[in-house]
Amino acid sequence: MIGILVIAAISWLLLSIIEKKDILALGFLPITKRLKQFSIGFLVTAVLCVLVQYLEAYLKSSTWVFNENSTTASILKSLWWDFKSVLTEELIFRGALLYILIQKIGSKKSILISAIAFGVYHWFSYGVLGNIMAMLIVFIGTGLMGYAWAWAFAKTKSIMLPLGLHLGWNVVYNTVFSKGPLGELLLISKGGHQLTDWASLLNFTSGMVIVPVIVLVYVKYVVKNEGEIKTT
Repeated sequence: MIGILVIAAISWLLLSIIEKKDILALGFLPITKRLKQFSIGFLVTAVLCVLVQYLEAYLKSSTWVFNENSTTASILKSLWWDFKSVLTEELIFRGALLYILIQKIGSKKSILISAIAFGVYHWFSYGVLGNIMAMLIVFIGTGLMGYAWAWAFAKTKSIMLPLGLHLGWNVVYNTVFSKGPLGELLLISKGGHQLTDWASLLNFTSGMVIVPVIVLVYVKYVVKNEGEIKTT
């Protein structure tokens, strides 16, 4: 939590010095409107994540069952971890720096820079640095999603929609389907077999390519353009 406070303070300082703005420039207000954007974004990626997990279960002939060993404390701990990690990444990649970049060089270039940085960052957070194939896969998947979330920031002039989109995926992926670093939580996979050939390719593309593309389509055609911060 201290890390988030430090990042928020630095963000406020950068906005104040460079743009003469405060932290509210990141679009936290009006509250009702922003909470609606957050909630819709959360629902969109949460549903997509559920579909991807059940596609994987279908391809593997496995099933998802409730984890009898999970506790309320472990679930709450994981949800808190999800929230902290997502908010930290959003403040860094879709926060003050992206806002300032958009002001200085326009939306298109800024969104691309944000997406590239987000993809490269995950080489380190996923621990794949040095494995060329893994680096390429991670860069494509997280870079595309980062592009969609940065675009959502530019269109809505708010961090709340990308925050919802990001958190919806992470909560379902990590806490609901137990695929995060905190181990087995709400649901666990039972049975099935190792995926190979076309099934493995389909499973990969569904989560790392198809989902980001769907989110991009959603941002392009559904999200209302509130007058981008600046375009060039």
